[in-house]
Amino acid sequence: MIELDTTDRKILNLLQADGRMTNADLAGQVNLSPSACLRRVNRLEEQGIIAGYAMLVNAEALGLGTTVFVEVSLVGQAEDFLNDFEAAVRKVPAVMECYLMAGDADYVLRCAVADVPDYERIHKGYLSRLPHVARIRTIFAMRTVYKSTAVEL
Repeated sequence: MIELDTTDRKILNLLQADGRMTNADLAGQVNLSPSACLRRVNRLEEQGIIAGYAMLVNAEALGLGTTVFVEVSLVGQAEDFLNDFEAAVRKVPAVMECYLMAGDADYVLRCAVADVPDYERIHKGYLSRLPHVARIRTIFAMRTVYKSTAVEL
């Protein structure tokens, strides 16, 4: 684990809240010179603590306001089954996240779809055709109560 001081934590919290913040603004908020601040940000990037920068899209504004969680169980857990499934699921357009699980299901997927018929299209056209699938269980979210992209520091 990499040790972070108070200034590193402030930098990370500020960038998590606004990844487009200029280095000059960031430096001012953490009481560093712009060059010292940039050196810290570069070090955090090189150490892999800052994994990248992204723009978040409002899926609901694009008509993809239904969140579906899908539990997938495979016919077996051989390494080639897992690899085949993982390679194929990356190509499913509605899948936003995929997690290998411990427990009843082998994987949990989070999908963003327009509505129930749109999910049915994804299920029939993609999910049911994924390699080595034994069972699919679908759970529809009624609404998002809380969602965050920030890691607590």
